[in-house]
Amino acid sequence: MNLPLRLLCLGLGWLMVGFAVAGIFLPILPTTPFLLLAAGLFARASPRLERWLLEHPSFGPSLRLWREKGAIPARAKTIALVLMLVSFAFFCIVGKPSPLLAAVVGGAMLLPALFIFTRPND
Repeated sequence: MNLPLRLLCLGLGWLMVGFAVAGIFLPILPTTPFLLLAAGLFARASPRLERWLLEHPSFGPSLRLWREKGAIPARAKTIALVLMLVSFAFFCIVGKPSPLLAAVVGGAMLLPALFIFTRPND
């Protein structure tokens, strides 16, 4: 891989790690998808950084489980689905959207919820 592309992958990988860390504290920002992207970018640019992510005590187990089985831990699935439901309820109660907007937002949230729900457990 040429140097500019490698640097781009490294920079984007670290940006994804930053988003993932922010997602730990911000419930609207997911953590794992950003870590998956970071691991993929690091795999192309720096095997050492990819290994660091995969062996990380907090992030590694979920990343390895996804890579090996396409699975999401049951606890993570439950937390994600409950937070999605709570977020939608909060949106409806506080935002008081029109029925059409609520249906559009609910439909948009339903697709990722179904994806998460249908992944195998650990």
